[in-house]
Amino acid sequence: MDAIVQLAASNILSPPVLFFILGFAGSIAGSQLTLPEAVAKTLSIYLMLAIGFKGGVALAAEGLTLALVLALVAGACLSALIPLVAFFILQRVSKLPRIDAAAAAAHYGSISIVTFVAATQAVRSIGLEPEGFMVAVAAVMETPAILVALFLARSAAKQRHKDDPDASEGLLQEVFLNSSVVVLMGAFVIGAVTGAEGMAAIEGFIVVPFTGVLCLFLLDMGAVAGRGMAQARKVLDAPLVGFGLLMPFVGATMAIPFALVAGLSAGGTALLLTLAASASYIAVPAAMRLALPEARPSIYLSLSLGVTFPMNLTIGIPAYAAVAQLVAGG
Repeated sequence: MDAIVQLAASNILSPPVLFFILGFAGSIAGSQLTLPEAVAKTLSIYLMLAIGFKGGVALAAEGLTLALVLALVAGACLSALIPLVAFFILQRVSKLPRIDAAAAAAHYGSISIVTFVAATQAVRSIGLEPEGFMVAVAAVMETPAILVALFLARSAAKQRHKDDPDASEGLLQEVFLNSSVVVLMGAFVIGAVTGAEGMAAIEGFIVVPFTGVLCLFLLDMGAVAGRGMAQARKVLDAPLVGFGLLMPFVGATMAIPFALVAGLSAGGTALLLTLAASASYIAVPAAMRLALPEARPSIYLSLSLGVTFPMNLTIGIPAYAAVAQLVAGG
């Protein structure tokens, strides 16, 4: 318990999290703080490029291993299983229509890349070094949850895209060619190909400014989350808020045996638990808008961005790191 409290205090008092809190509190209070969409998108691309490239460089140093294969399989399995559990819980604790429940469940099987980046910084700050290939695991976990959600919603959606090849093609492009996946995996491959020499060439661009860019991005995300919460007060009832707070811990618990089987280090285990606990607010919302337009963004975005994301930044990440140290050592 002392370890969790210490890690939580350290994470909450870190500059990135404090900037998120600033943006969130300012937005709730009525501030019009916001970044231009083009700037926010640029910051997002930078973060994915940097974390992907550094992961690829780390993989180049480690080489292809059984641990990498096991971790990728673990990530894909978790991404497919977690939405099923989330959907089952939502059907019992809420009165959401099947489409809304499926759309919300998809967010909890996919991942939040910003939560992943924040967790990477946090675990390294306490001396844990995760495997570089965890970036690839994050990318693998983007897609299965979306496909499972569409399966869950099929009966209610009346197979909307069954006889519409253009819509189906658009959905596949949205899922597999999502900008976050392209940049993350592309940078990962480039880092793996160029290795240490590539890192030396652009280290001043992707290492030194990284934390500052993360602070600016989280300031904007805090403002977005605050506005979403202010608008969704009438939509989110107690059972839904409770789901948004507790489902991450369900996902993290499900990830523990997968991390052990994959033989991940304490740092890698912490990141896998974080990935399983996070909720997407970029890739999945885009796919849901295309595939399930009846699903209400006021529910699934408010849950993932307004409830789960802040909880993970302040309490979740330290808790996952502490559990990882207990089960994997470190």
